[in-house]
Amino acid sequence: MKFDILTLFPEMFEPLTKSIIGRATSKNILEINLINIRDFSKNKHKQVDDTPYGGGAGMLLKPDVVWDAYSSVKSDDSKVIYLSPQGKTLNQNKVEELAKYKHLILLCGHYEGIDQRVIDKINPEEISIGDYVLTGGEIPAMVLVDSVSRYVSGVLKNGSEEDESFSKDGLLEYPQYTKPEYFDGVRVPEILLSGHHENIAKWRRQEALRVTYNKRKDILENANLTEDDKKFLESIKNKI
Repeated sequence: MKFDILTLFPEMFEPLTKSIIGRATSKNILEINLINIRDFSKNKHKQVDDTPYGGGAGMLLKPDVVWDAYSSVKSDDSKVIYLSPQGKTLNQNKVEELAKYKHLILLCGHYEGIDQRVIDKINPEEISIGDYVLTGGEIPAMVLVDSVSRYVSGVLKNGSEEDESFSKDGLLEYPQYTKPEYFDGVRVPEILLSGHHENIAKWRRQEALRVTYNKRKDILENANLTEDDKKFLESIKNKI
């Protein structure tokens, strides 16, 4: 999968060269290109922004510079995303949808934003990572690259993402444990030491339901629940 990231600050993306994402790029599973918007300025001072018409605080990225940067990487199969607080909030369904594309172009705004004319011309999908404002689109772009990359074949070990929060029938993930068997006098749940895979799977399902009920009741409404799941949730409610 190919990511082309249009940004004024390519140096901010150093974290994407590390850990899982870094290994995936070194194996050519992912391709992450950083395109410096400033390189497309025709101004001798490399100016890329100017004051907004009508007055107001801050500076706006100029439309011609943004368009030229975008045109340098666009292709027939490109999906263009503008990281913006006005966009729809990124969620698991959108992450898995975006992972099906071969080429994503991520446009990072900065300062007070981007001239509306070039946004209208490019017509990107606008995506936000939350209802708050950041100094630029670079951090949201890294969040999107990281979350989407995990669903690209070969980035993770097979099955690693299947039981994660929001992935398994819309529930949060069950608790996980590792060695040592005892920590501070507390033992790993005995069921996990039993070797009985069917019972372990049932315990994990119930714990996922319990965690989701305790932390995020709001997502249970859209979760894929069996009749046994519903009975277990009722038993939790009755104990409260």
